[in-house]
Amino acid sequence: MQNGIRAIGYIEAGAESENWVEGHVIEEAPLTLYLNGAEWVTLMCTPVNQDELALGFMASEGVIQTTQQVAVLDISHQGRVADIWLTHQVALPRRQVITSGCSGGLTFMDSSKVTPCPYPGPGVTPEQLLVLMNQLRRAAILYPQSQGVHASALSDGQQLLLVREDIGRHNTLDKLRGACLQGGIDPSNGILLTTGRISSEMLRKAATMQVPIVVSRTSPTGMTLDLARDWNITLAGYARINRLRIYHDPAGRIRLSQQAQTPAQLDSSFFLNEHDVGEKHTSGVKSITN
Repeated sequence: MQNGIRAIGYIEAGAESENWVEGHVIEEAPLTLYLNGAEWVTLMCTPVNQDELALGFMASEGVIQTTQQVAVLDISHQGRVADIWLTHQVALPRRQVITSGCSGGLTFMDSSKVTPCPYPGPGVTPEQLLVLMNQLRRAAILYPQSQGVHASALSDGQQLLLVREDIGRHNTLDKLRGACLQGGIDPSNGILLTTGRISSEMLRKAATMQVPIVVSRTSPTGMTLDLARDWNITLAGYARINRLRIYHDPAGRIRLSQQAQTPAQLDSSFFLNEHDVGEKHTSGVKSITN
């Protein structure tokens, strides 16, 4: 294993030929968090940036707010143990919710405690979001070598500030948050871009970071749409090549042309607008024109 991937060989077989191929697979390993001497939780992850994952997971679960609350963070046992000592005593949350994460994610946090995002966002066009998603694809390091891994990025609307990869899409957001804590980067009022599905725990992590815009290469869930409304988060999906779908944009954070505006924008209710870059096109909505 090197930097989250393992070199392997395999037989590539088809209807007419079989070939031996030298390639890679993504690594998966447990990371057990010990908090103030007590075992808390084990996360399955890609074994890179484990310190960021530990910090980000604690922040997402409301255990810490800043790195100043962490006295010691030691990654040991070949990256499988995070020994964390805080500057304060904490009652560890125990009510687990097994999430829909493909690598067995979990959360302890009560979503009813999440506060709506108050930030307006950087203000972007669909074209800008598609450019950023393309930058995320090109910035991935592990995926081109092994595939089987997700990537997420934090952006200010003009460029990617941070990119992290992991087998767990939820882990990518925790790693981003941990990197923000370590680097003194404020993620609020930014944009989260991800290759993974936006399920409820993904949006909750974004909401606790106070990020107003979340964009995915794939789909949200029905519950995510409900939470996006409750938490005042702009939600877009299927951002691929030259189009994306805007599922919820309560504050008009994504700047559309007048021809593409819909009645749903006027009353801040949910809408689905599939926007074709370079074309005037709406799907399943009524267009408003002057």
